[in-house]
Amino acid sequence: MVAAACGLAVTAAAAGSAAGTVAGPPARTAAVQGSLADVIIHPDAITVGKAQAGGPASTTQCESDFHVACYTPLQIRQAYDLPGLYAEGITGKGTTIVIVDSFGSPTIRHDLSVFDSTFGLPAPPSFQIIAPAGKLPAWSSEGDMPGWAGETTLDVEYAHAIAPGASILLVETPVDETEGVQGFPQIVAAEEYVLKHYHVDVISQSFSATEQTFPSKQSVMALRGANYAAQKDHVTVLAASGDSGAVDVELNGSTYYLFRVTSWSDSDPLVTAVGGTQLHLDAQGNPTTPATVWNDTYNQNASTFTTGSTADSPSASGGGKSIFFTRPSYQNGVASVVGDARGVPDISMSGACDGSVDVYSSYPGTMPGWTQECGTSEATPEFAGIVALAAQVAGHSLGLINPALYTMSADRAAYPGLVPVTSGNNTVTFKQNGTWYTVKGFNASPSGGYSLATGVGTVDALYFVPELAKLAG
Repeated sequence: MVAAACGLAVTAAAAGSAAGTVAGPPARTAAVQGSLADVIIHPDAITVGKAQAGGPASTTQCESDFHVACYTPLQIRQAYDLPGLYAEGITGKGTTIVIVDSFGSPTIRHDLSVFDSTFGLPAPPSFQIIAPAGKLPAWSSEGDMPGWAGETTLDVEYAHAIAPGASILLVETPVDETEGVQGFPQIVAAEEYVLKHYHVDVISQSFSATEQTFPSKQSVMALRGANYAAQKDHVTVLAASGDSGAVDVELNGSTYYLFRVTSWSDSDPLVTAVGGTQLHLDAQGNPTTPATVWNDTYNQNASTFTTGSTADSPSASGGGKSIFFTRPSYQNGVASVVGDARGVPDISMSGACDGSVDVYSSYPGTMPGWTQECGTSEATPEFAGIVALAAQVAGHSLGLINPALYTMSADRAAYPGLVPVTSGNNTVTFKQNGTWYTVKGFNASPSGGYSLATGVGTVDALYFVPELAKLAG
């Protein structure tokens, strides 16, 4: 879709469930900038703009040229107070981060090397790539493979940027995960293989599928084998909460539900769901104001920057209540927010497109160079890096960390590493079949408690990492 000037009043009531859905005028406009015409969204990563030759864009360049912020990994590190940990030798040494993606990227080793050399990062101690669920199909620059290559690149580069001393195991699968069951059997088989044959600490999944796209609850339950195995082996599993705010896509992959939905596997009680925030940083990476809920839906400059993808589409931190899973015991303290359902996300990291991160890629079908990427696919590998740091401190993998997160949230004075997000929401407005719809989402908690927009909040890693290591260890 191409961004266009908007200002149309909604003249029809939204179809489907009316819960959380209202009709009204869209509160934004956007203009096309042809210089940034290439946008990829799949499935929880957003690549904005064409590749840039030369070095990565600076915050000043992005703000000057596009009126949005973009950040380097060094700024992201500073934003999360990581340099103090690195100075103490806490880099993820001795841990392994598993990154799972359909197809992977044929140039990821080279691209990570360029990324590292540009920002003065060491190579990971070990970087293995396996495809245990079957031979990958031949590369094609058509279809979804380039999107997954971009996803893979973002995942690997930013997990490594946060935990440079951690080993990386990239697990590529041969079937495209879209919506519903497709792709998940191979992902589950690959993860089960990894858990059986490798010693790993955290599994990062930057993808999800809308719960309503599965044919039944039973079809989801049949896909939980790797999550159970991870629980048994004391391995932390993460999943992105999605990039469409309070809604998400239907089975066709192109239209959105017109009522609140959420996605799996982030909704699984055995998984930590990672949402998105917007960082507000200076050139060094120091926060100028506190992080807010990621919601670019009403941000004209972000819509222009992404040239159409967010102009007609929702673009915000995914969050909501599961239709498949009841409230787990660790969420009993936030029952007033989640009710009887499993609520997501659990925690959040940087994900805004107005605050996107510099990524280097050169896979076939794209011009080699630097792009900016955003979404909960950024947030999830970043948090995987945080978990790896905590696992190093603990001296072992942490397993399901959700009980620890909610314990920290219940006593924030004792756990300063958990940073509240008190402003913003994931309400979205989008145009579908010629009509504008607004689906009312969830607000951040003004008091700094749990919300269905960013979970328990975000982190100050200097304090959070040892706190998590102690509680979950």
